[in-house]
Amino acid sequence: MDLIVLGCDGGWPSAGGATSGYLVQHDGFNLWVDCGVGTMASLLERVDVLDVGAVAISHEHPDHFLDLFMHYVGRYFHPNRPSARLPVFLPPGLVNKAVAIQPDLSGIFDFQEVTPGEGFETGPFRVETARMAHPVLTLGMRIEADGTALAYSADTGPTPDLTKLASGADVLISEATWYALPEGTPPLHLSGHEAGQHAADAAVGKLVVTHVWPTYDRSLIFDQAREKFTGPTVLAKRGLRVEL
Repeated sequence: MDLIVLGCDGGWPSAGGATSGYLVQHDGFNLWVDCGVGTMASLLERVDVLDVGAVAISHEHPDHFLDLFMHYVGRYFHPNRPSARLPVFLPPGLVNKAVAIQPDLSGIFDFQEVTPGEGFETGPFRVETARMAHPVLTLGMRIEADGTALAYSADTGPTPDLTKLASGADVLISEATWYALPEGTPPLHLSGHEAGQHAADAAVGKLVVTHVWPTYDRSLIFDQAREKFTGPTVLAKRGLRVEL
């Protein structure tokens, strides 16, 4: 299984960057996880529009799904547009909000709602989900194939459900949005320390730190994570490839 970071900026894209998006590949199958702003461009540097086998979206915040609309346009006007619709797995309620913006989406996408705690299969992958600690319904994911496991926090505050979901995974992609919880802010994101602690508690093989605010010093967030997790740790950047 291979992981390619399509975008890793938290909230909004930095100059030349992109928000959340990841390409997970195995046995020639491409699973696009989160379609943040700018990730469509990153995707097309690696695969054709029609090479995507399925899409999985964690939640409704724009920095995680807006490029789904760009993908719709790319598939709709592709000269070899297939008759089969592309599977898109997403939390309940998001379909109606997306279709309100572009009513024809269901002609291109086969939307399949996933309730937290439910799993689904697509291509060679088995995906488990859990509800993350975020203001909107958010799916954390554990993606498995041929004995390897990749866990993804999506957006979340501290929660034992992330530790459980990531337990023993080969790789954990964890958000680490800020240095510490800003005063008066509910715990809707993780700090670098908290991301590292979740990785340590889950005993993962490797930690990929992602979703840092563009205005923050990413190296400081990275250092925080390494204070809590002593295993291999990398800072996500656009184009990063991780082999599991």
